[in-house]
Amino acid sequence: MASINKVIIMGNLTADPELKTTSNGTSVTSFTVAVQRRYARETDEVKADFINVVAWRQTAEFITKYFTKGRNIFVEGSIQTRNYTASDGSKRYITEVVADNVQFGSSQGQGGARSNDATYYGAEPAAQPKVPEANFEEVPAEDDLPF
Repeated sequence: MASINKVIIMGNLTADPELKTTSNGTSVTSFTVAVQRRYARETDEVKADFINVVAWRQTAEFITKYFTKGRNIFVEGSIQTRNYTASDGSKRYITEVVADNVQFGSSQGQGGARSNDATYYGAEPAAQPKVPEANFEEVPAEDDLPF
């Protein structure tokens, strides 16, 4: 039976990501993304979920180099769960997103940008494709429409 484990989130970083290195020299960073929830229209209350994300190797280096607290981030990845025994003997469970691809989200009203917007797909930052200008033709009046 086939299965799918795909996550896409976009939100704001709650703190500056910090690059760490494992004992075997692998780069890693963990950070939290605040993602707004949909809310009832009767109230103006905005709620957020705080999603834990981990990134490895070049992706981790890219994130810590170009992202800061408050910056909007778009993350594609998968959900991973793990558990461990805490020092007090209790069993702890962690659910987090493992980032595969990251890119800058909207830059309007966001602080902390250290570079131009780019996408990172586990290799080198990809150049943003140029969007060709649209060639629209103006329709003079509704009477001329064929329907």
